[in-house]
Amino acid sequence: MYAPLAERLRPRSFADIVGQSHLLGADGFMTRIIESKHPVSIILWGPPGVGKTSIAQLYAKAFSMRFRSMSAIFNGIADLRKIVHEAEDQPLFGQGTLLFVDEIHRFNKAQQDAFLPYIEKGTIVLIGATIENPSYYLNNALLSRVRVLKLNSLDANALTQLVERYENGVGKLPLDDEARGFLLHQAKGDGRYLFNLIENIESVRAKEDLTIEALQEILQSRAPLYDRDGEYHYNLISALHKSIRGSDPDASLYWFARMLEGGEEPLFLARRFIRVASEDVGQADPQALILAIAAYNAYHMLGSPEGELALAQLVIYLALPPKSNATYVAYNHARELASKTTHLNPPSIILNPATKLLRDFDYGKGYRYDHDEPLGFSGQNYFPNEMERQKFYFPVERGFEREMIKRIDYFEKLRNRLNGDQQS
Repeated sequence: MYAPLAERLRPRSFADIVGQSHLLGADGFMTRIIESKHPVSIILWGPPGVGKTSIAQLYAKAFSMRFRSMSAIFNGIADLRKIVHEAEDQPLFGQGTLLFVDEIHRFNKAQQDAFLPYIEKGTIVLIGATIENPSYYLNNALLSRVRVLKLNSLDANALTQLVERYENGVGKLPLDDEARGFLLHQAKGDGRYLFNLIENIESVRAKEDLTIEALQEILQSRAPLYDRDGEYHYNLISALHKSIRGSDPDASLYWFARMLEGGEEPLFLARRFIRVASEDVGQADPQALILAIAAYNAYHMLGSPEGELALAQLVIYLALPPKSNATYVAYNHARELASKTTHLNPPSIILNPATKLLRDFDYGKGYRYDHDEPLGFSGQNYFPNEMERQKFYFPVERGFEREMIKRIDYFEKLRNRLNGDQQS
């Protein structure tokens, strides 16, 4: 009687699982596995409150397996050994064991490796649950032995089904239509949290339908779903960076605000904007890098919340100038070639003849000081003698890089002319 509402209304069959039809529908992967009557080990990856534990319990029930669970927060390898010992003591054709491991991403590599022999021998069927991207947190040896299934955040339709389950089994919620919509919005795709909110409403014992204002006062606000070290962090910074790259100031401001709302360190964002200024705007608008550094310094001096406006100003600026990744591409190509030619020396003409011995080896011999040349340009070769002249930087026909194209063309023609005159 004291169990939380989410536990009392836990699904009793796969038909009660909402929002995961891609896995549990007629052609869903889990449906096909259950029909095959051959259980496989699985990692359930998805946000909180979408049914991972319920699916694991029902999966064990579907195969008539003994359900055992452990948490990476509270349990360790010693607990795993006890469960394995119990499983190995079962008769050969007796009941199998399904081990559900919550927060499996919190186990380190050595602890994850401990599961491998028991999965391979079939001692246990492993169902791991994680809110983090398995490719970042689970080692390849474990991933190669399981199927990773991604669960969806619950949409409004799925959350409505959970509300209906409550009202059919417990009683009608005292909410008007607007308050009901607000309740679903506040759940933010989390079924467990939705039931927690409903418990808060139950405690009020309202005699008439609550308005949205009354409901807001009861529920207060929920901390944003965000983890500065987890997948939400990486997903949102990717969305922010790509919105700026895609020249969408409104989407860029939205993702910027989402990250701040989640508690992201503003100076982390300021550093990323400096990167964006070089990688995505580049020489198309060299002013972007100057302004990015200025916004970083502005926030550093002002702090929150005043300094965040300088970063918002920068977000809009970075989204709207012409874009070019020509510097980024040129740098990567140069790095790639440099890594393959570390044995090559600069041509002797540009080596510094600091001693008599070095002058005897012709260091600096034939070097022409560009400032002394009639055109301020010698056209000499500065690549290693063993290497053909390379071209890494290809500016685009946008923004300031159009000026760069003119300058490159000018020096290339002048270099060819000077070198042709010398050869003749």
